[in-house]
Amino acid sequence: MLKLVIIGAGGCVGAILRYLVAGIVHRLAQASAFPVGTLTVNVVGCLLIGIGGGLMESRQLFSPEWRAFLFVGGLGSFTTFSTFGLETFNLAKDGQWLSSCGNVGISLALGLAAVLAGHMLSRLI
Repeated sequence: MLKLVIIGAGGCVGAILRYLVAGIVHRLAQASAFPVGTLTVNVVGCLLIGIGGGLMESRQLFSPEWRAFLFVGGLGSFTTFSTFGLETFNLAKDGQWLSSCGNVGISLALGLAAVLAGHMLSRLI
């Protein structure tokens, strides 16, 4: 139960940071039609999970509680793209290039299809 509270606290922080960062970047981009705010949080999230994953691998720096707070809760709500980036990187790093590229293509195709399906379903509600 404590782990769920820790993840929830991290999720709260990550969601607020996503809202603030994406909003600031969007305003700085002068309301561009391109989702530059979302792109920014996704890339920053990938950078942060890459740093954190590297630190966990090389230094065993984070306790299980901190990993739950930072990675599952914090970056999970800041962006789920960070997890996608890490998993795809790990596949490539392990020499699984076909799986790595497949993950990119399948994730993009299914993600866009889900957005389209959700948009269409919203018209029925």
